[in-house]
Amino acid sequence: MRVLVTGGAGFIGSHLIDAILAAGHEAAALDDLSSGSPDNLPSGVPLFQVDVRDAGAVLKAVTEYKPDAIAHQAAQMSVSRSVREPRFDAEVNVVGLINTLDAAVATGARRFVFASSGGVMYGDVHTPAPEETPADPISPYGIAKMVGERYLNFYAREHGLTCTALRYANVYGPRQNPHGEAGVVAIFCTKMLQGQAGTINGDGRYVRDYVYVTDVADANLRALTVEGPSSFSVFNVGTSIPTDVNQLCAALEMACSEALMRHGRNSAVPPAGHGPARAGDLRSSLVAYDSIQKQLGWSPRMPLDHGIAETVEWFAKKLLK
Repeated sequence: MRVLVTGGAGFIGSHLIDAILAAGHEAAALDDLSSGSPDNLPSGVPLFQVDVRDAGAVLKAVTEYKPDAIAHQAAQMSVSRSVREPRFDAEVNVVGLINTLDAAVATGARRFVFASSGGVMYGDVHTPAPEETPADPISPYGIAKMVGERYLNFYAREHGLTCTALRYANVYGPRQNPHGEAGVVAIFCTKMLQGQAGTINGDGRYVRDYVYVTDVADANLRALTVEGPSSFSVFNVGTSIPTDVNQLCAALEMACSEALMRHGRNSAVPPAGHGPARAGDLRSSLVAYDSIQKQLGWSPRMPLDHGIAETVEWFAKKLLK
């Protein structure tokens, strides 16, 4: 099978390419490199440097590669930027998706997997939310993800494309970009390994569901290769395990301190401080994964403590040269 991964030079996309190759399939990346890097790609993987907003360029790349399936990871990822620039968010996350779906149909691709989001779909939930939980996104980013899923349903019905939307929990792991509004794990790792204290927003009692990036890649691979229940499916991808930011920060402080010692640094990680709360932050976001476990045989495998250790060591090798 030949798979084209949009956003393939980025955090999740590059791990997915690794998983596709390890499973014996072929892979190529389509990426505008605004946040991804060619260094994330294995040698020999074709890279099409294309912005998904450019319909002609997307069609040209997909026509040239002729994939059997497309995994659409390319996205504008910042909720706050979507609030500031809703038009830009829609151009990337809605129009970019439509451009890629059109190219899939035009070139005869059979499957299409879409990176959606659990947190922005379900809002504040204190028990793991199943897929049937009513969607009520309030940000343009969340609205775009909801609209994207409905476009997938349309393309499945209208064009016979097998489409799957994967609603991610909070993804973390190696290769995550720590700049801008990245995941908290990447931000904390970068600060702590450089001898700076982490900053916890508000009281830190914000509960999240942290899922490791290779587990997310595995979920995508299964969605690409395992026969699903219908031509359009939606699955959560998470652990259902609650961890608040205070707990996460304490675990990262310990892991970063150990990493500094391993790399011959005597500096200790300063204790984190508390800053102002961020307006609009959900108090709790958890997803249930029963459906993907039953239908695709997927379960999260990486425990949080092991995932943190792997992530910290990756950042340490990069920062403590």
